[in-house]
Amino acid sequence: MTLLAIEGLQRIRSGRLTLGFGVHHLRGAAVPLLAKAAGYDWLFIDSEHGAISTQEISQLCLAALPTGIVPIVRVCRGALDEGARALDNGALGIIVPHVDTANEARILVEAFRFHPMGHRSTGGAPAQFAFRPPAALEMQRILNTELLLIPMIETPQAVENAESIAALEGIDALLIGTNDLALEMGIAGQIGHERVQTAYRQVAEACRRHNKIFAMGGVYDQEWASRYIGMGVRMVLAGNDHGLLLEAAASRTNFLRRIPIAEES
Repeated sequence: MTLLAIEGLQRIRSGRLTLGFGVHHLRGAAVPLLAKAAGYDWLFIDSEHGAISTQEISQLCLAALPTGIVPIVRVCRGALDEGARALDNGALGIIVPHVDTANEARILVEAFRFHPMGHRSTGGAPAQFAFRPPAALEMQRILNTELLLIPMIETPQAVENAESIAALEGIDALLIGTNDLALEMGIAGQIGHERVQTAYRQVAEACRRHNKIFAMGGVYDQEWASRYIGMGVRMVLAGNDHGLLLEAAASRTNFLRRIPIAEES
């Protein structure tokens, strides 16, 4: 059985620009269908900041897989058990925040990759193969090769260690959490600050040298998104459900309230 959403995974790895839809509040099976209809490539299912359960994560992943949308789950820092359960129940990638050193990134490889790369436990027939996987060794080889493991770069220490983090086998992408990085630098909200730009250039170079995907979150305006994509960002968290819904809903109410209404005589 072919791995579900393999084309989406290959698109992410190809160097083409791919866009993620952040899932914070929404829960229904329609979420990946709506994301696909709107032109997104992957889901960013947020269990770090979102109040979402393991059951809800699994249902979102199961709904996403047949659509070709790649379900990726952000877990809390150090929540290895949450990440393993997400992978066992349909996720095609794990994002971990605040990974500051190569040693911390190596722990993720050990937790989320099967032998010989790591020590992840096997949990039976996975949803990623529509519950009809190939033989165990082949299944584990495919999952080791294809599942995405993405540490977030969110501190000056992590930026300085980006080279050694990117050099690790089993790490697929480095994702700059722009807002937390600016916060840690003491320049909260200044996503275009020169220090943030310098960090982007440094992480971009590390990704280029080690053939890793350069990913970005927290940058939603056209000017800075364009600049950082120009530096090599190819995997972009393009917004989250409540932000996008609020933006569209406010645009519609503003439009309707500007329509002149004739006074009744």
